Amino acid sequence: MTIVRLGYVAMSVHLQNCSPSQTMTFAQFQRIKNREAAIEKLEKIAASNLENCLRLLKHNVAHDISFFRLSSKLIPLANHEELNDWRYMRPLKEPLLRLGEWIDKYSMRIDFHPDHFVILNSPDVELLNQSIKTLSMHEALLKGMNVDLEHRCVMHIGGGYNDKEKALEQFIHNWQYVPHSIQKMIMLENDDVTFHLRDTLYLCEKLGIPLVFDYHHHLANFEHEHWEDDWERVTNTWSTSPLPLKVHISSPRDAKDFRAHADYIDPKNLLEFLEKVKGSVKHIDCMIEAKKKDDALFKLMSDLKQEKYIEIINESTFKIH
Repeated sequence: MTIVRLGYVAMSVHLQNCSPSQTMTFAQFQRIKNREAAIEKLEKIAASNLENCLRLLKHNVAHDISFFRLSSKLIPLANHEELNDWRYMRPLKEPLLRLGEWIDKYSMRIDFHPDHFVILNSPDVELLNQSIKTLSMHEALLKGMNVDLEHRCVMHIGGGYNDKEKALEQFIHNWQYVPHSIQKMIMLENDDVTFHLRDTLYLCEKLGIPLVFDYHHHLANFEHEHWEDDWERVTNTWSTSPLPLKVHISSPRDAKDFRAHADYIDPKNLLEFLEKVKGSVKHIDCMIEAKKKDDALFKLMSDLKQEKYIEIINESTFKIH
């Protein structure tokens, strides 16, 4: 028997006018002639994003959802090179604290998935430094919410740079330049193009990083088809984490566009995976990556109610026997 808790990503399709990713381009910023007024507008957008995050958390509480990925676009232009003097955390102190209070009160697991341009295996020192700077912003947000930093940012390994083995070793080389507090935040995910499950396990085992197994990615990119042969190695990467093992679940849009995410989750897809892992761990947190966000979660729970080996606990959590 294993408890499975479902979560979803960043936005709700049920809440209106509730985007946590409202933004402003640098071109728009420049068009405001008074720089102080332009920064004030950025701060208002960031505060509105955080207010919408709070609405999302309240929506989640109403539906027993306690696992959620926050948007990495909460603060527009936070790391733009022309805004290095902007102390964006100061005006956001109160809304971040309010978020943190809800997260703590309802024992929520929240995390981030920094954008694809955040790459820790780049041979380009400038890109590495910019990636660390972006991760520092995520660290500041977590601290502002009083959320423990450990294992809160899931990332891909990065680029293959035409030599995958060298790119893996570059990650190990660069890791020594990543501050310890940021190392603590990182989880690594197998991807659907370059670094398959065993590549990712190599790094995770060597550096002591938890591995987030993406089942869809594995079906699109594998060295060894039978992922279950490596499942014990995956679970072992979580052995010292205070958080439950985490996986990603999504379904292909169609056969031609296999890597793209569908609107909803095919329950057969999830059950295939769960049948092989049930009983191996007590608890799995399963992040749904689907276009229909929370509606995909609600539909999946409705579909699973028809399965005789599934015992529903609440609107987002169940046991598989």
